[in-house]
Amino acid sequence: QVQLVESGGGLVQPGGSLRLSCAASTSLFSRYTVGWHRQAPGKQRELVAAMFTGGIAHYADSVKGRFTISRDNAKKTVYLQMNSLKPEDTAVYYCNVALAARSYWGQGTQVTVSS
Repeated sequence: QVQLVESGGGLVQPGGSLRLSCAASTSLFSRYTVGWHRQAPGKQRELVAAMFTGGIAHYADSVKGRFTISRDNAKKTVYLQMNSLKPEDTAVYYCNVALAARSYWGQGTQVTVSS
């Protein structure tokens, strides 16, 4: 079982920035695909960004050019740098790590973009 602890959410004004962090408990972290998903009220959970073990990143069209996913394998941590935030980015953000058939989720962190 892999434990994921997220941090960094909060309230920010439109145009502002936040950085989310997700620390994993597994020593095999470097082998995992990592990602961030979000779920807004009344909507389905959606993929925001993912990074594969080789460092290739994938982004949802809605966040391209504004969000950056990164990972520090030594610290077993994945980050999501969010810039130029918009009200429509408001959601609970979840960290996910996956390896083969195993997938683990964090508890979620609230991001609210509002003036």
